[in-house]
Amino acid sequence: MTDVLLAVGTRKGLFIGRRRRGEWELSGPHFAAQAVYSLGIDTRGPAPRLLAGADSTHWGPSVFHSDDLGATWREPARPAVKYPQYTGTSLERVWQLHPAGPAAPEVVYAGTEPGGLFRSADRGETFELVRPLWDHPSREQWVPGGGGLAVHTVITDPRDADAVTVAVSAAGVFRTLDGGASWAPSNHGVKAVFLPDQHPEFGQCVHKIAQDPQDRDRLYLQNHWGVYRSDDAGAAWTDIGDGLPSDFGFAVAAHPRRGDVAYLFPITADIDRVPADHRCRVYRTSDAGGSWEPLSAGLPEEDHYGTVLRDALTVDDSDPAGVYFGNRNGELYASDDDGDSWRLLASHLPDVLCVRAAAVG
Repeated sequence: MTDVLLAVGTRKGLFIGRRRRGEWELSGPHFAAQAVYSLGIDTRGPAPRLLAGADSTHWGPSVFHSDDLGATWREPARPAVKYPQYTGTSLERVWQLHPAGPAAPEVVYAGTEPGGLFRSADRGETFELVRPLWDHPSREQWVPGGGGLAVHTVITDPRDADAVTVAVSAAGVFRTLDGGASWAPSNHGVKAVFLPDQHPEFGQCVHKIAQDPQDRDRLYLQNHWGVYRSDDAGAAWTDIGDGLPSDFGFAVAAHPRRGDVAYLFPITADIDRVPADHRCRVYRTSDAGGSWEPLSAGLPEEDHYGTVLRDALTVDDSDPAGVYFGNRNGELYASDDDGDSWRLLASHLPDVLCVRAAAVG
């Protein structure tokens, strides 16, 4: 069985899991008492690089990296992510750390609050603000979501380093096809149920996007009410929520190799943020949203109230795929068979904010 690195960001530090010969070990916390809102595992170099966006209540947010699977960490002498003076603002939080695809082997993106995208050309050592998105003419009309005004999702096209898609809470989806020189809203078909005009050009509260591994133009989107699919790289979206107990939720992940396979964790409602039907269940589609099946073997059968946040559901690139999620109860679950069965890896952790995993052996 493939060795796997599992990184779990919580409200009070980072926990690191290793699967060796089928057995799991969990260590931590790293960054004790710091909230870890973002993680990235970059496997493109000679050794995996683990990136962490940690937030100290005393020192503020920063980006750290480790080249020895979390044994030691390095923070740049100068802030890796810093808003230029002309913006008149400062960094509140790093919500996303995304290593770009093989077409850009040194590039890492950071999505931040207040609503900025930063690009690194040295695997996360230093970052520069992507100014055209910051200066987008619609920015003055962007409204913060419940967690703030944040670029929380970055999708890069492995076929084209200049094609990047981001999700902004609560401004919606924006795309660039020219490496960030220009950006256009990409929300056609996605509802903003909380606005008088429910189909605006921008202003949707997109919670997460995942990219299909076979058809790179196919994207899955979990919205603030609504689950959608795009077959044209986000130009238009179609509702695929039928068959789910609720189409509200935060997380969505795509299988790393099997096309048309994606995973969700439905939540009851925006005003009742607990698992749908009070059941701990991951839902999987194997036909690109045509149908959904609940996956619960090994998960709690009694009433359950652990909410899964947008970056707390993930997959690794093993075969079969490992699927993982953590919740706000501090529970961490893992499947090593594409989600067919589950086991509890840890309980009583701090509030789980994000989870990342990758095969490392």
